[in-house]
Amino acid sequence: MISRRRSSRKPAQKGSPKWMVTFADLVTLVLVFFILLFSMSQIDMIKFKSIAQSFNTQGVFETNDSIVPGEYPSPKMNKEEVNKNEQSLDQLAKEVQKYLEENKLEDTAAAIRNERGVVLVLQEQIVFSTGDAVVLQEAYPFLEKTGKLLKAMPNLVKVEGHTDNRPIKNSIYPSNWELSSARATSVIRFFIDDIGLEPERFIAVGHGDTRPLVPNTTEENMQKNRRVQIVISDPTYKE
Repeated sequence: MISRRRSSRKPAQKGSPKWMVTFADLVTLVLVFFILLFSMSQIDMIKFKSIAQSFNTQGVFETNDSIVPGEYPSPKMNKEEVNKNEQSLDQLAKEVQKYLEENKLEDTAAAIRNERGVVLVLQEQIVFSTGDAVVLQEAYPFLEKTGKLLKAMPNLVKVEGHTDNRPIKNSIYPSNWELSSARATSVIRFFIDDIGLEPERFIAVGHGDTRPLVPNTTEENMQKNRRVQIVISDPTYKE
C-alpha cells in the first residue's frame, strides 16, 4: 500500500502581509500628524495677519495716547474751551501764590505758570521729614487749599518726587528711587483720601536725584533739590 506524504508547505495566505498593515497605519498616523501641523500653522498665520491689520488700521492711537481710556487725554479743544482752561490755570496760580505770600512760605514753596500748566514746587521741609514719606501735619493746610482749588477744575495732576544725590538705604527705602516715588504717592493719597478727588486724575512719578534744580554742591542746594512738584497739567500741552 503506497502512503502519500502530506506536504509540509503551508497554503499561501490571501491579502496583504501583516507587516504591510502595520506600516500603512504608521504612514496614516504620520500623515495625520503633518496635516494637523499644517492646519495649526494656517491658524497662526491668520491670527498674525489679523493682528498686523489691526496695527495698520489708523484711529486706535489717534484718540488716546494710552490703551487705558482717559489716562493721558489730549482733547481737541475749541477756542472758547482753550481760553477757559487758560483762565482757570492762571487763576489757580494766583490763588496759590497769594496763599504762599499770606503764610510767608515763598522761601520754601512756589507756584510757577508755564507751558506744562501750573507747577507747585514744595521743598522737603514743609511736607516731609528727612528720609521719610509721611506727610507732615504742618503741610495739611496748604494741601487742603490746593485740593479745594483742584476740585473746581478737571485737569490731570502729576505729582513728582525729587531727592538730592546723597544715597539712602534702609529697610523701607532701598534707594532714592523708592523714597521719591513714596513721597509722590503720599501727596496723591492725601488728595484722594482727605479731599475726595478722583484717583484717575493723578499720576505719581519718582525721579530720585536725576532732575536737580541746582548742582548738589552745597547743603543749601541739596535742600532745594529735595522737593515735591505738583503739576496741574494744561490739557493742550503734550510732553
